[in-house]
Amino acid sequence: MIALPQQKLDALLCRHEMVENELASGLSADAYVKLSREFAELGPVIDAIKAYRAVTAEIADLDTLISDPKTDAEMREMVEAEKPTLQARMEKLEHQIRLALIPKDAMDDHNAILEIRAGTGGDEAALFAGDLFRMYERYAASQGWKLEVISTNEGTKGLQGNCRRGARPRRLRKAEV
Repeated sequence: MIALPQQKLDALLCRHEMVENELASGLSADAYVKLSREFAELGPVIDAIKAYRAVTAEIADLDTLISDPKTDAEMREMVEAEKPTLQARMEKLEHQIRLALIPKDAMDDHNAILEIRAGTGGDEAALFAGDLFRMYERYAASQGWKLEVISTNEGTKGLQGNCRRGARPRRLRKAEV
């Protein structure tokens, strides 16, 4: 796995400290709101970076103990048993930091409209559309997103399919049946 860009991590730590110092000084209300929002966004990343560096230093200390010929066998066994746990934690923190370093998309804060229609397939398609809607509804709730239903057309078997404005079902004549 490619190592984390230490210069980028140092720059984030420096920016966090600068924002913290600016917040402590007297600012206008608009600048304070902007900087406090940036400070809140940087907080989890900075905590992960600090934890990552602490775990890395601890692993280096363990390696020093393992390589030291003066370390007794019992201590060496304890250190070797603890090292995989720390390495797993380091990898988890590395992954978390990598995700945080991905540039934020400008559209992340915007709303989305999702339209679910039952297509060709009759009652089965309507049942599937109803299940799909409930799945997305639960997913949105689990993510803490707000969900607003704009309109629905419910039938006897779930969401109704082929609902176009002005469309009417065609009646079949006896000869067509």
